[in-house]
Amino acid sequence: MSGNVGPVRRSTKQQAAVAHRLDELSDFVSAQELHASLRDNGESVGLATVYRVLQTLATDGEVDVLRNPEGESIYRRCSTGHHHHLVCRQCGRAVEVEGPAVERWAAKVSEEHGFTNVEHTVEIFGMCAECSAQNA
Repeated sequence: MSGNVGPVRRSTKQQAAVAHRLDELSDFVSAQELHASLRDNGESVGLATVYRVLQTLATDGEVDVLRNPEGESIYRRCSTGHHHHLVCRQCGRAVEVEGPAVERWAAKVSEEHGFTNVEHTVEIFGMCAECSAQNA
């Protein structure tokens, strides 16, 4: 008997290309930006495929998904474990941060209102030190 718990997904060449390119990037990117990057590298992957792969990776917990200030979903491979992000509005640089005070607050508020199995995300947008210095 196999140790697999969920459905087995076959990986296509296009899916592998999307995942590999995402591994090479350090900042959050939109599906369109990732698609353009793949095209620039000579990969033949459709935009719909990029969206599908990103959704699957997000569902599987392999990428983080944020909404940028314009409301567009942006994606990045992230470390494991619960964390939050500081995201530069200008260059897109993202820093993973822990927020123990946020965790305590979320647990307290949830308990006060009788909620269980609570999840939350915290996204802090601003300008990184380098972009702030350039704009000064």
